[in-house]
Amino acid sequence: MTEQHSYTGIKAVKFTIPKLQKLKNAGQKFAVLTAYDHSLAAAINNAGTEVILVGDSLGMTIQGHNSTLPVTLDDMVYHTKNVISGAPNSLIMVDMPFATYANITDAVQTAAALMRAGAEIVKLEGRDWIIPIIAKLTEQGIAACAHFGLTPQFVHQFGGYKVQGRDKSDAEQMVKNAIAAQEAGAKMILLECVPTPLAKQITEAVTIPVIGIGAGKYTDAQVLVIQDILGLTAQPARFAKNYLEQAGSIQKAIAAFGTEVRDGSYPQPQHSFEN
Repeated sequence: MTEQHSYTGIKAVKFTIPKLQKLKNAGQKFAVLTAYDHSLAAAINNAGTEVILVGDSLGMTIQGHNSTLPVTLDDMVYHTKNVISGAPNSLIMVDMPFATYANITDAVQTAAALMRAGAEIVKLEGRDWIIPIIAKLTEQGIAACAHFGLTPQFVHQFGGYKVQGRDKSDAEQMVKNAIAAQEAGAKMILLECVPTPLAKQITEAVTIPVIGIGAGKYTDAQVLVIQDILGLTAQPARFAKNYLEQAGSIQKAIAAFGTEVRDGSYPQPQHSFEN
């Protein structure tokens, strides 16, 4: 691990999917932060952050909507190009926006557009129906991350931003979906707002890295929205933490988040859901 992190003072190298897999295999955690522009992407990259997520959360943080649903493919391509210009070392993950991967043909076209813009792995939300899509993307050379649990693109079906997987049958299905996603070729899984015990079970059930947000301390990585760690969100979610408040500068806040993720001090129980 000594040669991979710029924050160690040793020459930084490019983070790749195989390198993140090695971290999982070694039981070492890694950090993920969202970015949508060049300057913040550069700050996140320079702190040695392993993954940058160009999230469709930009619909809320940048565009001012109350959900991610209005975000278009053109929006995601534009912001991806802005981010990659400032982040040569972080792995770049990009969200596939709402209703752009309803079938395999659309999914391949959407993912291809994002890859051409600079994405290195794409993320798609859903349940078991995304499994054949992941298989096709993998066949086409496109790395995919499966997003389960609270999937914001389904907010209206859920009736709001609610914890998922509390019901026994839902939890069992989520475990099955995670395993199936891995078997289909997914390179990562993201779990959002699921009970800590369920996230632990899924993390142990698969061999690929599992990223958590509001999913407890047992996942292989943690992701937060950059505006949340900088205290810019008016009503932050339970799992959010304001690192700028304690660090004093944007650069130090980003570094502090990474440090706490890697040493396991974030998240604490108050950032998670036990049931």
